[in-house]
Amino acid sequence: MPEKTILKKEFPKAASILAFCVGGMTLILLSTLSSCDDSALPHEARLIEKYGPLIKDPAGIFNLPEGFTYKIISRTGEVMSDGLLTPDKPDGMGAFAGSKGLVTLIRNHELMPSHNGAFGQDGALAAGIPRDNIYDRGVAPLICPGGTTTLVINEATLEVEKSFLSLAGTLNNCSGGPTPWGSWISSEEMAVSAGTSICQQDHGFNFEVPATEEIGLARPIPLKAMGRFRHEAVGVDPRTSIVYQTEDLEDGLIYRYIPNQPGQLLQGGRLQALAIKGQKSFDTRNWEENRFPLNASLEVEWITLNQVEAPNDDLRARGFQKGAAVFARGEGMWFQNNECYFACTSGGKKHLGQIFRYVPSPYEGTPQEESQSGTLELFLEPNDSELAQWGDNLTVAPWGDLIVCEDNPKPFLFGVTPEGNVYKLGQNVGFKSELTGCVFSPSGRTLFVNIQHAGLTLAIQGPWQEVL
Repeated sequence: MPEKTILKKEFPKAASILAFCVGGMTLILLSTLSSCDDSALPHEARLIEKYGPLIKDPAGIFNLPEGFTYKIISRTGEVMSDGLLTPDKPDGMGAFAGSKGLVTLIRNHELMPSHNGAFGQDGALAAGIPRDNIYDRGVAPLICPGGTTTLVINEATLEVEKSFLSLAGTLNNCSGGPTPWGSWISSEEMAVSAGTSICQQDHGFNFEVPATEEIGLARPIPLKAMGRFRHEAVGVDPRTSIVYQTEDLEDGLIYRYIPNQPGQLLQGGRLQALAIKGQKSFDTRNWEENRFPLNASLEVEWITLNQVEAPNDDLRARGFQKGAAVFARGEGMWFQNNECYFACTSGGKKHLGQIFRYVPSPYEGTPQEESQSGTLELFLEPNDSELAQWGDNLTVAPWGDLIVCEDNPKPFLFGVTPEGNVYKLGQNVGFKSELTGCVFSPSGRTLFVNIQHAGLTLAIQGPWQEVL
């Protein structure tokens, strides 16, 4: 396979840190004591074959490298263990360690009232469910069908032992993220107000779903202090319980929520928006000019927001006016190893996407943070559709690579090494559908991913460790 290149600089391990200003921006670059060291020289990232070329799938569904296999473990419309129907459009997912080697997999479903939900097209299957267990029953005859399902999986056989609806009555649950305390935050990518033609409650919130093997619905309590906007994904820092959030709009912000009590999101907290230090209302999108250079770490600050329930859906506009940075469709996000990666699907000169890396301050969320700020790096901006196109949901593999779902009609599942090299891990060839929800099981043996518009959830296994 011919190698493709992008402008991608690497910096060696630091012996010192240099800070200086370029065009009014404070840059922090890593430097070594020896300017003659070849490792200090930047190089261009490549399209590599980490696991070898993709092999044509005889079933015509999903191509994978040699030695890898997939199994379809769930299909839209199947009857679940609770007697309800498997909803359509699976999206973001979280995988949790269960009992006796089981895996608890929680899936979002990005559904509006016209889509196929767990209660059937006429909503009749909701009749026996207590009203308090469904956040919004919608406007008859259409019920609000968004929410989550939970699968309890035997990882040794990839058999689903239980499946059930675990959050009900929400709208357009796109992504979210796992918490360190054993729950899933499910995020609504729809800020619509009560009293419209489709709903009786306000939407645009996060909801928390416990990772449990017991069949039942979570209490559908909106986490209003985390903000009302078009939520996409979250990443949670296990040290602080701070929750970072993306917003899926062309002029979206990056938020953080500092809970008053660690691990207790319902107890209130502060919502803030990311800003580049010394650069009010900075544009990270690089559409008109290359304002955010690759692989430079920019210091950040956080702006406290008010009126976070935003009845006018204007939180991002007010944040931007106060100095918050703007991002191009913030989507997938994952926090691991004291780093938070997130994808901006339409960022970059050619609108093919960007991936950023945020490193929190050692004093994150405290007054001492001013003495040592967190930093934001533009980790990847391919500007080449053969490398990557419209990266969306993402996760961090146990060995440190990013695994990213593309949002296009014949998308790839691609990986990015810590050095910024890109490789193809899989491709949906059977359906015109984006890929969503990539996440590894706690053991690291299984990668789960959805072919969203086909309503399929796949479990992928293979020789992950052989190339480490």
